[in-house]
Amino acid sequence: MVGQPLVSISSLAQELCITPRTIRYYEEMGLLTPLHLEKMSQRLYGPRERARLILILRGKRLGFSLAEIKEMIDLYDIDRTEGLQLERAVAYGEKRLRELDEKIQELTLLKAELLDYQQQFTDLLKKRKNKNANTALED
Repeated sequence: MVGQPLVSISSLAQELCITPRTIRYYEEMGLLTPLHLEKMSQRLYGPRERARLILILRGKRLGFSLAEIKEMIDLYDIDRTEGLQLERAVAYGEKRLRELDEKIQELTLLKAELLDYQQQFTDLLKKRKNKNANTALED
């Protein structure tokens, strides 16, 4: 990390496959604080902001809210041993796992219901086709 150059918002966005607008949004939310060069009116990002952005993106991918992500990241500044940060990450992780388990149960029930309807409709369609075929033979 030491000695890594500062990069522009577009370079960082391209590297992480996101838009500069996304990065600016995270800045507005207080998740990132780039270095501002007044002379060039440009934002520059160092290793700290890059690492924070990677954590933000990972948190979003795992389904954490921006408020939860911000809290977890900010805890590092309060406790450099990472103890508080890890405790909070575990707590939020457990909460997210419970939410996922509930969602999986909901989706499993929905799938079973859909399969049942599909079978009912398939049976009904077969009956109608057979009825129409029998009616055609009688004519």
